[in-house]
Amino acid sequence: MADISNRVFLQIHCISLDFLLRVFLTMDQWLNACVATERAVTVIKATYFHKEKSKRIAKIIIAGLLIFIIGTSIHDPVYRRIIDEQNDDEKRTWCIVTYPRGLTVYNSMVQTFHFLAPFMINVVSAVILIATKSRRQTAVQTRRTYRELLQAQFRQHQYLFTGPVLLVILGLPRLIMSFVLKCMKSKNDAWYFSIGYFISFLPPMLTFVIFILTSKFYKREFHESLTIYLSRMKRHLQFNT
Repeated sequence: MADISNRVFLQIHCISLDFLLRVFLTMDQWLNACVATERAVTVIKATYFHKEKSKRIAKIIIAGLLIFIIGTSIHDPVYRRIIDEQNDDEKRTWCIVTYPRGLTVYNSMVQTFHFLAPFMINVVSAVILIATKSRRQTAVQTRRTYRELLQAQFRQHQYLFTGPVLLVILGLPRLIMSFVLKCMKSKNDAWYFSIGYFISFLPPMLTFVIFILTSKFYKREFHESLTIYLSRMKRHLQFNT
């Protein structure tokens, strides 16, 4: 009975876990792109930006993105299964996915789209933000050229480019692994696949480091918020004592 239970557990793990990880990691990339888009829209609209309307739109977009990502990835658990392999050295249980030829091409296209599209949105949003702020400053700082203002804005907001680039570099192993469809034949292969697999978890874990600590503005806001929180907590503890 224990073997059956373990088998059922492995089957559920094989079908669900990789699929959920794929959905959540992809959702993380798209949410970063949504934040970059809203940042650019805020600069473009300036005083005409409606915060409450933006919140309503954000809820709709998040729900739509989740449905879209699940819909484009739902084929993955359908074609996943576990198999047993036994040779002279050891016995292994594999979770494998075997797509038909046409679906393999589709899967590669979807993976590439979910990888590159958020990155492009991040870059384009950053360019729009910098260009818009530079153009507006030309009306105030008449003694400086548009090019000088553009360079100054780029230096001030360069974290908007470094963040997405770092996320792409860290996400490359996961994209490469999606194209490499082969079984591990040695312990070295297992190490390579394991390292590449766990590297794909770094982007969501390093969001604070990439987007907060690399920005003077967000880092200052974080310190101010932390100071306020610690002050409130200190007053609360003193009141209780």
